[in-house]
Amino acid sequence: MKKVDLSFQSCISEYQESKVVIFSAPLDATTSYRPGTRFAGNHIRIDSIGIEWYSPYFDKSLKDYHTCDIGDLVIPMGDVEGALDVIYQTTKQLIKDKKIPMMIGGEHLVTYPVVKALLEKHQDLHIIHLDAHTDLRDEFLGMKLSHATVIRRCYEAGAKVFSFGIRSGDKDEFLWAKEHIYLRKFDLETLEDIILDINDKPVYITIDLDILDPGVFPGTGTPEPGGIQYKELLEAIDAFKGLNKIVGADIVELNPLLDPSGASTMAAIKTLRELILLLHS
Repeated sequence: MKKVDLSFQSCISEYQESKVVIFSAPLDATTSYRPGTRFAGNHIRIDSIGIEWYSPYFDKSLKDYHTCDIGDLVIPMGDVEGALDVIYQTTKQLIKDKKIPMMIGGEHLVTYPVVKALLEKHQDLHIIHLDAHTDLRDEFLGMKLSHATVIRRCYEAGAKVFSFGIRSGDKDEFLWAKEHIYLRKFDLETLEDIILDINDKPVYITIDLDILDPGVFPGTGTPEPGGIQYKELLEAIDAFKGLNKIVGADIVELNPLLDPSGASTMAAIKTLRELILLLHS
């Protein structure tokens, strides 16, 4: 694998020397409302010139770490299982090469193949899932593999799931959650308690950016009023410092076409910067 010409901000290190590797998965195949997430990766890269390398929240700078960006994965359009396999095989190679994957979605289904690959190395994998939606349906519109079923599939693959900020889903999903996962509705109030409980376990962080209130983040396919503010998301990322074994992360569901102001893309960019620095901690 090698870096690409168009990279995220200052993440231009060679693959061999990098601890964290960024890639984007432009899958937008099962989106059920407003498509466009496949464009997120390159919009994030292009607009990343507008942020500083330095994070005042972490008191660290991207340029002080070796991070490689290998760009958009080439996935077969219209072939969901084929696309997921490309993501899975890429993640397997990163793990083999002792890299930490940092993925940009794409629709939320792209989380599943990454989790599947990580479970082969970390059987006790825990997922911290920030989202507006449960994503716990057994199937959606006749599909087992969907943005609306992704967390259910991750659980069935063997991951332990802790969901926060959930404010939308079918009643049956909430009932199923009570028996199988930890689910916190509406906010992040118990996040620090969960982090204390699982701090020595391998953890994958998946952030569906629609956890943010659409007043803050309108650029997403299925906006849900009543979300958190951006400062709360930053506080959550700061709390993740209490985790001792973060093995990967993703941000998903930015649809840059739905926010011509660019504000949603910039929120995604700042979130990505903080997560990269977190993975280097």
